[in-house]
Amino acid sequence: MNNETEHQEQPLEEKITQTEAAPEAAAPPTLEEQLAQAKAEAAANLDGWQRTLAEFANARKRMDKQRSEAYSHATASVVSKLLPVLDDFDRALANVPEAISSDSWFEGLRLVHKKMNGILEGANIERIATVGQPFDPNIHEAILQEPSDEYESGLIIRELQSGYKLGDRIIRPALVCVAA
Repeated sequence: MNNETEHQEQPLEEKITQTEAAPEAAAPPTLEEQLAQAKAEAAANLDGWQRTLAEFANARKRMDKQRSEAYSHATASVVSKLLPVLDDFDRALANVPEAISSDSWFEGLRLVHKKMNGILEGANIERIATVGQPFDPNIHEAILQEPSDEYESGLIIRELQSGYKLGDRIIRPALVCVAA
């Protein structure tokens, strides 16, 4: 039995020697180290979440702006095609013979004209101010220049064709006659 005891003790001694050689490598991290590691991981996750949230908010704002601009462009496009019809209505109503101006069917045409103007107002389309205003090449287009006793030089005397704008965007400049 003596041989067997020696044989069993050797592996035990080798085990003890191996354990003593690397006690720090096998030691689990302390609670403080685990807490510090968990806090660092939580901070990294929070930072990533906040960045993703900010990117999402920016994408939403960008999409809302693009949607608004697309709506504005579509509205301006449709209105620019309807403006000649509205101009024809304006000219027709301005030159109605007295004999038919009191007829009920003609009153219906005035209501249609009023309704078309109401639709433009509902779409935030504004008529550009002209007569008596200073000439502004950004919103007015001068067709004629005439001397005037009533207006100073550079002021608009007459409107030849109405101009319209949607917010700051000019749909069509006003055609005007300017005092010389």
